[in-house]
Amino acid sequence: MTLKLGVPSKGRLMEKTFDWFGARGITLSRTGSEREYSGRVEGIEGVELVLLSAGEIPRELAAGRIHLGVTGSDLVRDKLADWEELAEELAPLGFGHADLIIAVPGCWIDVDTLEDLDAAAAAFRRAHGFRLRIATKYHRLVREFLQEAGVADYQLVDSQGATEGTVKNLTAEAIADITSSGETLKANHLKILSDGLIHQSQACLFRARTADWSEAGRIWGTLAGRLGL
Repeated sequence: MTLKLGVPSKGRLMEKTFDWFGARGITLSRTGSEREYSGRVEGIEGVELVLLSAGEIPRELAAGRIHLGVTGSDLVRDKLADWEELAEELAPLGFGHADLIIAVPGCWIDVDTLEDLDAAAAAFRRAHGFRLRIATKYHRLVREFLQEAGVADYQLVDSQGATEGTVKNLTAEAIADITSSGETLKANHLKILSDGLIHQSQACLFRARTADWSEAGRIWGTLAGRLGL
């Protein structure tokens, strides 16, 4: 029996995750080419490295196919309904920081808060006959946030590309997306609502509640000690 650890398969998230484990005496490495999603773990027995896209890791945790996974806190919360029943957040890792926010065109001078957005959405529907469109990849988090804020008369439209460009391309009137510096928003003449912060995300280590821990639990006890958890 091995303990399966899911890690992002490429980019800075993978590199930073390797660094985080490496600083604690456990070496993670990719084996083969970048197209081969296989890896190696050195410094502890019984841990198998599984390389996945960051977006796949919440699903694999929920299904119990991996025991541990590193991914963004935003992805787990958005992709898994009642996520706390399926996964336990063990530790923030201190990298991969990004804010999930709501932004509107900078020229909307009278729209600065969610209350303003609600009024603008109602006026938009009266004027155009359809609901104001908010482009996003994060449907669950955005919908719950807007519902709690009492915003109505909007529709979420799916964006899998450059969300910031949807307003300029006239496929949405506002966006909900992650940002780290805000520079891309400014370049696309968008501004963040003053109370439009939905979630402050970072890479976290998660434990699958649904995985088989009968034998992996012993390995986890050793690994947790090495990681200081």
